[in-house]
Amino acid sequence: MGKGQKLYEKGKKLIPGGTMLLSKRPEMFLPNKWPSYFSKAKGCEVWDLDKKRYFDMTIMGIGTNSLGYGNYEIDNAVRETISKGNMSTLNCPEEVELAERLIEINPWAGMVRFARSGGEANSIAIRIARAASGKDGVAVCGYHGWHDWYLSANHNKTDNLSNHLLPGLEPLGVPKSLSNTVFPFQYNDYDGLVELVNNNNIGVIKMEVMRNFKPKNDFLSKVRDLANKKNIVLIFDECTSGFRETFGGIFKKFNVTPDLVMFGKTLGNGYAITAVVGKKDVMEVAQKTFISSTFWTERIGPTAALKTLEVMHRIKSWEIITKTGAKVVSNWKKIAKEANIEISVFGIPAISSYSFKHNNLKFKTYVTQEMLKKGFLASTNFYASTAHNDDILNSYFDALSEVYTSISKCMSGDKDIDKLLESPVCHDGFYRLN
Repeated sequence: MGKGQKLYEKGKKLIPGGTMLLSKRPEMFLPNKWPSYFSKAKGCEVWDLDKKRYFDMTIMGIGTNSLGYGNYEIDNAVRETISKGNMSTLNCPEEVELAERLIEINPWAGMVRFARSGGEANSIAIRIARAASGKDGVAVCGYHGWHDWYLSANHNKTDNLSNHLLPGLEPLGVPKSLSNTVFPFQYNDYDGLVELVNNNNIGVIKMEVMRNFKPKNDFLSKVRDLANKKNIVLIFDECTSGFRETFGGIFKKFNVTPDLVMFGKTLGNGYAITAVVGKKDVMEVAQKTFISSTFWTERIGPTAALKTLEVMHRIKSWEIITKTGAKVVSNWKKIAKEANIEISVFGIPAISSYSFKHNNLKFKTYVTQEMLKKGFLASTNFYASTAHNDDILNSYFDALSEVYTSISKCMSGDKDIDKLLESPVCHDGFYRLN
């Protein structure tokens, strides 16, 4: 075992769940073999505790670093802020400047609130929207965090959220009195949403604009019209998709605007900052309810966001990462076809993923296992960054092609995947750790 695996064994005894983020659990990648912790990260390179270097061809900090790790300009801006002081009894002026910038990017909006995580931003938006609509019922489509309001959907029906990114989430600790307040609907199922709205006291529709599939039959426009007709507050969760295909929300591509939108992940390029941007008449209701937190007033997050927006706008980062992601997706399909392997690809190019038609989790584990040996942090997903250049991509494709050759032999019966695996099979959802 390397230093990372040894530290993780210790970490599991001290930290419930082993890590702060489910998506970073080693069991989600390569149980007992994943490096687990990093000592350094720069560009799209990561060094583990044993000083081994890897190219990050997977989640890039779970999508936080679209401009690469340790971006020089952003880090320098943060260092300057630290030298002047990060926290004070007075407020930081950067939050006003950042709010103004986000409204410039979203001229349909009039006000902004800031937080430091996606889950917080989602909860802020829900509180404001419920207050504005005067109704408790929320229709949701997609993944929106860990807070009570969202997980309460699994009180309505066991594993009600299983089709919304994470299966196996039990609402333990979530008050049962919240049941029948949040109702999931499926993407592109407009008739199902209409039925849900007509049969429940829905005041809020909250959804990811696009994750795995594109909207069909003017789905987003129909949702907007339904919200207008029923006096429902429409929220777009762009914590993941924001600034990946446009300079702002992906909703811009479809000429549909929400009442509220959340941005996160890419907004600070690895520094903690999220934003709720909304129409003034909706956002002003926040003054009538209590939404407040000490560390939402620190200075590093807004400083990082302002510089990140500046860099993204100057280099048109969304165009770069979309082109890079499209190249990766194209080569996934090409390599799979050459190896006679069936895969299904999902998502927008900049945050794409795939699954194997057969033995998905075993083959996924094997990909991670073998690519790790070749110097890549890799799985069946890819979050593009501006640091992923052609040389790195081509090395990744060559290495993956070799791994797919072995998988092809497993499918033909020439090799046994169970004998090739050197660790337990990876997890695909929420599991309790032993």
